[in-house]
Amino acid sequence: MNPQSGNQEPPPNAHGASQRGHVALVGAGPGDAELLTLRGAAALAKADVVVNLREPGPELAKHREALLRHCREDAAVIDPAECGGEIDAVAVGHAREGKRVVRLYSGDPLLGCRGAELAAACRQAGVEYEIVPGLSSVTAVPAFAGVPLLPDDVSEARIVDGRDPGVDWERVSQGDASLVVMFPDAPEGPDARHSGPGFDRLCKTLIAAGRPADTPVAVVRMGSTTEQTTVSSTLQRLTADMKAADAKGHNVTAPALFLMGKGVTGDKEPSWFEGRPLFGWRVLVPRTKEQAAGLSDQLRGFGAVPESVPTISVEPPRTPQQMERAVRGLVTGRYQWVAFTSVNAVKAIKERFEEYGLDARAFAGVKVAAVGEQTAAALREFGIQPDLTPPPESQSGAGLVEVWPPYDAELDPIERVLLPRADIATETLSAGLTDLGWEVDDVTAYRTVRAAPPPAPVREAIKGGGFDAVLFTSSSTVRNLVGIAGKPHNTTVIAVIGPETAKTAQEFGLRVDVVAPKTSVSALAEALAEYGATQRAEAVAAGKPALKPSQKRRGRRRKTV
Repeated sequence: MNPQSGNQEPPPNAHGASQRGHVALVGAGPGDAELLTLRGAAALAKADVVVNLREPGPELAKHREALLRHCREDAAVIDPAECGGEIDAVAVGHAREGKRVVRLYSGDPLLGCRGAELAAACRQAGVEYEIVPGLSSVTAVPAFAGVPLLPDDVSEARIVDGRDPGVDWERVSQGDASLVVMFPDAPEGPDARHSGPGFDRLCKTLIAAGRPADTPVAVVRMGSTTEQTTVSSTLQRLTADMKAADAKGHNVTAPALFLMGKGVTGDKEPSWFEGRPLFGWRVLVPRTKEQAAGLSDQLRGFGAVPESVPTISVEPPRTPQQMERAVRGLVTGRYQWVAFTSVNAVKAIKERFEEYGLDARAFAGVKVAAVGEQTAAALREFGIQPDLTPPPESQSGAGLVEVWPPYDAELDPIERVLLPRADIATETLSAGLTDLGWEVDDVTAYRTVRAAPPPAPVREAIKGGGFDAVLFTSSSTVRNLVGIAGKPHNTTVIAVIGPETAKTAQEFGLRVDVVAPKTSVSALAEALAEYGATQRAEAVAAGKPALKPSQKRRGRRRKTV
């Protein structure tokens, strides 16, 4: 995306005339980019200019990055720090030039934010605007912490801006109403109207206002993100419990929300959100973003923060003649079967087809096999429904051989099988098909070479224990990751897709902690989640904090088992 652009002519609309400027005040939610509304995503997709969220720190910076994925590549993105305190004027100025402007707000534009000021500026300037509501931290964060604001017998919730020195704490603390304090510990600064009350002073103020010292309260920080922490306590003990949580390794940082009321039970068990088996785990997936997409989504469902690092680069074969002959053979009926052993093999055939102006119809009359679920999905996307796949528990070349029918001269008019694959693929499938009586054309569809090393911070995190787990999906990912980035730290959990990958990892001196029960990336993610849940349960049973692997004391070097 482009940085802030200078003055330009208003962009034309479909009729060639300059379009009218427009400002959308979009609530982006409290921290999880998936909480953005559909209307907000649509506004970002149309935007010429986006005034971003304020720089929020490392975790919420990911929130900003994820939100901007909804924008066009040519959208100009403006950081509020560049506006010199004149954010509203900058937004209105761009709209006056005929541009569509989106101003992003954390949470909701009109609740705890200053969207009303921009709306007034738009009205005064005669600029068309709209307000796109967002999920406010006032309602979303308690939900992520599992705290109902209106439990049984409670009919009122009170919202207080903790920065306001004029709050009548005695009045707001009376009765059974739930109390939500925004910015309970806001720092001094240009964006804080006043200094926050501080948790210790806030609790003492509420006690002085008549609330019993044993009243249950909770503080939720970094709500709805994978850095969320909830400290459940009482008015009397909150400050001490927050210090204790910090000492145990909890990442207690701003922004925060203070909660008090019947919905706050004082339960020390983690909420549904923080209790997910891999909550907050930084998991390295040694694959490209495209290859890791489904696996990353599954890991996020378990609460993890996946980060993909490609370990191989896929390149065309050095001599294309083999592939050219294979494509001609497919078109002319040379093959009875085509066996695909990877997504990259599907991609290689598809690209070669497109070069010749062919599509999936060229597979008419040819049976197609896929080695696993991801390869099968790539074939379906190409428009081909696989005729044969191994069972879920044995998705490998050997598993495909087990279900492959032997060649029968009376039933099979053609005995040839096309096997397009990588230059370094094993011979298991080819040898197995030959033993079944088939003639195999083993064709190099693509070459795999070691990828370039990842950025220095990633390499340091791998070797220094910054990752909680690494998922190895093949022996080559083990070899290549160690080659380009070094060995994972001894505190990092090593999870592998099967026995062969486990053997390779051990050969490189890695202790294997998790082996998937079946050869699939989905089973690998589930096995890691089960491991994480077991580790958490054992820590709780022993009366110890449930720390992530990266939070544990650095121990001795990793040993093989």
